[in-house]
Amino acid sequence: MSNISKSSNGYVQTTTLPKGEQYSDNVQLEDFHATVADKWQGTLADKHDMVMLGRSQVLRRNFSFISILGFSAVLICTWELILANLLFALTDGGTGGLFWGFTVTVIASIFIFLSVAEMASMSPTAGGQYHWVSEFAPAFCQKFLSYISGWILAMGWQGAVVGLSFVVGTIIQGLISLQDPSYEPKQWHGTLLIMAVVLFCIVFNTSLAKKLPLIEGFILLLHIIGLFAIVIPLWVLAPRNTPSVALFRFNNGGNWPSMGVAYMVGLLTALSSMMGYDCSVHMSEEIKDASNTLPRAMLWGVGLNAVLGYVVVITLCFTVTDPDALLDSDTGFPFIQLFFNVTHSYTATHIMSAIIIINIVSAVISEIATASRQIWSFARDDGFPFSDFLKKVSPGWNIPLNAVAISFGCGVGISLINLGSSVALGAIISLTMSALLSSYMLSIGCIFLKRLRREPMPPSAFTLGRYGLIINAIALGFLSTFFVFCFFPTATPVDASTMNWNIAMFGGITLFATIWYIFKGHKKYRPPVDIQNRKL
Repeated sequence: MSNISKSSNGYVQTTTLPKGEQYSDNVQLEDFHATVADKWQGTLADKHDMVMLGRSQVLRRNFSFISILGFSAVLICTWELILANLLFALTDGGTGGLFWGFTVTVIASIFIFLSVAEMASMSPTAGGQYHWVSEFAPAFCQKFLSYISGWILAMGWQGAVVGLSFVVGTIIQGLISLQDPSYEPKQWHGTLLIMAVVLFCIVFNTSLAKKLPLIEGFILLLHIIGLFAIVIPLWVLAPRNTPSVALFRFNNGGNWPSMGVAYMVGLLTALSSMMGYDCSVHMSEEIKDASNTLPRAMLWGVGLNAVLGYVVVITLCFTVTDPDALLDSDTGFPFIQLFFNVTHSYTATHIMSAIIIINIVSAVISEIATASRQIWSFARDDGFPFSDFLKKVSPGWNIPLNAVAISFGCGVGISLINLGSSVALGAIISLTMSALLSSYMLSIGCIFLKRLRREPMPPSAFTLGRYGLIINAIALGFLSTFFVFCFFPTATPVDASTMNWNIAMFGGITLFATIWYIFKGHKKYRPPVDIQNRKL
């Protein structure tokens, strides 16, 4: 048994154990250290995991299966984003591309998040992917890859907060344009709306933090019930496409060389509605019985949103009878025009759209929680400049308040970019998809290599067993393909205003993190594997 000592920074420091032996969970629970009341410390399994991970329990474990299921399902907001991003789906792929693209995305998500769920059960830590890369990557590169993964993922989740807030703001502007055709949307209008959404969601993550699990359960109901408040009017009132038109009408509005390329570019609409279930992983140190609850909630979330997503996708495929008219809508959102064309009522259109707005705002609440926990976790490993400030957990609050404040500051700061250039803002927002995909590729790739080398695997409550190698391989196949196409623009020809600047943002963050690592980061950063108490 190694030496374990308590510290004030959220660590339970441990010396390195000898390699070459099988994994063991033989840790001493008397070495468990917590700064929260007994009722928030979780189960014996949670305490065991915290000692094994080399951490102290400084956050409240107040999320149950239902509340963390609501957290992840609402944050991903599958059916809401399909509607919000319908413009891109109809441009590249059409209704046929939307249906088959979503089908491919659901299949891919099953393999990807089966792999993620297993790693989450092995190491249920707020660090998520960067922790798993540190634990499972080859020793010669684990520290650097873990560091880069932590930086990219943290920046990606910050972009996601602004991204969804921007969607809410532009939907509101679209509704105003529908009601008043003389309205001219201004960039500063959008900026103020983004700030308002971020500020509103910050209140839930600070003053109402203790009630967040209860709120997530309520929002889950709205996420499910709200769907039918939207699709039932479309089922009853909208004209119908024939099955052949609904499911096999493809469109190449982006002028790509082939319909296949247009389909792959349009696939990103469906992909964006099913990626990000690692959000619940970053809350794992606030979940009761995390090693059991977390993987189940994650996979139930995938299944629930897949079913709800199919309801919306099939509804759209059969009720979008004139896609060109929807694409030409002055609102900027085909779904708003569709609602109005079907109901012929401004009031009904506003109510149906309000459901989407409320659900996406709820997703921003969860995204701020996720983004702040990712920052806090990486900071406690000294991955950032000013980590001492970022990793503090305020007494009595038992949340990473400084990290939440940084998420607010980033949200407001990034939104101000919209005043100068909406293209620059779009570039930052687009980072989210490449950040998520790359983090999945790195972590799944590391455990895939570990399996390929027949190295011992850590014990876990949820395991892929003998099917792990093939599941990991299929997940990597999907991820690598998606990763390439996430850098494609929506249409051709391309100029500065239509370019997908995701590649510049991804490359810039990676380059900055690499330079910082070379000159300073490698001296301060403590990779999670160095403080674990897992016997190898």
